[in-house]
Amino acid sequence: MSEKEHPRLILHNFLSPAECKELELIHKSSSTIGYRPNVFSTTLSHLIATNSPHLIIPFVSIRERLKEKIEETFGCEYELFIEFTGLISWCKGASIGWHSDDNRSYLKQRDFASGEPVTVAPSAGDVIMYTADDRNIHSVDEVTDGERLTLALWFSRDSSHDEDSKLLSRLSQCTSHEVCLPLPASTNMYWFCPHQDGSNQNIGFDVCVARLHLLGFDVHSLQGEDHSTDASEQLMGPLQLAKGGKLLTRKFANILHALQVVQFYHWKASELVTSNVENDTLEEVKAMSHSQLETINALKSVFLLDENLVATTFGYSCSGEDRKDSLDLTGIALAVTSWEEYSCKLLKELLSSLPQWKTYQTIHKVESD
Repeated sequence: MSEKEHPRLILHNFLSPAECKELELIHKSSSTIGYRPNVFSTTLSHLIATNSPHLIIPFVSIRERLKEKIEETFGCEYELFIEFTGLISWCKGASIGWHSDDNRSYLKQRDFASGEPVTVAPSAGDVIMYTADDRNIHSVDEVTDGERLTLALWFSRDSSHDEDSKLLSRLSQCTSHEVCLPLPASTNMYWFCPHQDGSNQNIGFDVCVARLHLLGFDVHSLQGEDHSTDASEQLMGPLQLAKGGKLLTRKFANILHALQVVQFYHWKASELVTSNVENDTLEEVKAMSHSQLETINALKSVFLLDENLVATTFGYSCSGEDRKDSLDLTGIALAVTSWEEYSCKLLKELLSSLPQWKTYQTIHKVESD
């Protein structure tokens, strides 16, 4: 197959390890059920809708670099628009057969795509760029273990499909300089069922609760103590984290808030100094009461129906750096401040960039003064 017949380009190490890790943090703290069985996704519009608009900042320079490379590689002598940006993870059992990325009538606007290599064993940071038409038929082999995370972008010449203009209309509401506390989407967007049609709701798990469980943490819903509260609302309100018979007394606004902090802790654990822990931080960790343990188990009976399914789906390794025993409640207490500082930094960049973005109707890297 010649490049002329099948125009494509593979770039190794296009994204740095640090960029890959930050994208992984965003996905594992924000993803919902995807469009195919055993697939999970995080889109930029979803980040804005769940009150986490600052998390689009790590994508900005990456999108810009990819667009420039696409234009250079394919000699584009016309304006190119980004149609879609999203993180997509493929878990055990996920696959897709041979197809082109414009293979539906509503996808004909797609001209170029970028993602992971198809016929080359992918490595973190690698990128493949190709035309979205039938000159580049491709597939994804079934994932047998682990979670394959891909940053997917599609590009179009049709300005009516410009993702930036749609995102900017949503970002126009962003005015607060305070830390953004995430707001979960509807519960069904986080419910994973191994049956695509969702016919058996007695098998499955909530993705947010499952990702916390994989890192060794249980959820104590303060609303769960009120037995009149509907189970679906327990993750939407204040809650606490527990582990090994201990409870972190600090309250989180909701399940997404707790998940973002824990995933941030997992990402930055080696950088967070815990040797000089303040006494008031230690005092935040208390022994659980019997009633609190009952509340935790009641929540698990609703949102974590099959713990084995969680481990099987995500192919989680409990060894090495992923060993969940290495994360503790004291570290979570310390991570809250660092997570807030990280969020504030991104939010500040977002708000300072927004005026230029609105002026030019494009989301691009704005150099600070």
